Amino acid sequence: MLVGLAPGAHGSNRTGRPFTGDASGAFLYPALYRAGFASQSNATDRDDGLRLRDCLITAAVRCAPPHNKPTPQELRNCFPYLLEEFDALRHVRVMIGLGSIGFSAILRVLRERGFTFDPVLFAHAAETIATNGRRTITAIASYHPSRQNTNTGKLTVPMFDAIFNRAKTLLKRS
Repeated sequence: MLVGLAPGAHGSNRTGRPFTGDASGAFLYPALYRAGFASQSNATDRDDGLRLRDCLITAAVRCAPPHNKPTPQELRNCFPYLLEEFDALRHVRVMIGLGSIGFSAILRVLRERGFTFDPVLFAHAAETIATNGRRTITAIASYHPSRQNTNTGKLTVPMFDAIFNRAKTLLKRS
């Protein structure tokens, strides 16, 4: 389960699929493809034939906030939708937060659902293992694949690939 910030105004708000038709998606989907989570590397619209495997992409906020900065109220208003998605996915074992807001939303979901975990600060590739009874979920943080991060080299292809390769390794273990 990947949790991003919000639908992109010129991406998923236009195309109807997260990270589709914008620069962030042009960086995300090739990484998902290389790791085996997507059937193809390009995502232009929801009818382009792309299929995800063992992967769901969602967002902490359901609307495109101005300047990609959701208000605390927007985060609170949208949180029940994220909880509902999480609850529907009873076999999730790895959650990846794309950006600090996505990662914070994951930790909040896990706390709300009674999972315990060691506190972790947001940093690229930071991880924590959350447990609730016999259920274990690994939460992984990643820099967001925004143009601001990819054009400046803050997030590189090898760094991003490492996140999805780690997820693939964790999924193979159980």
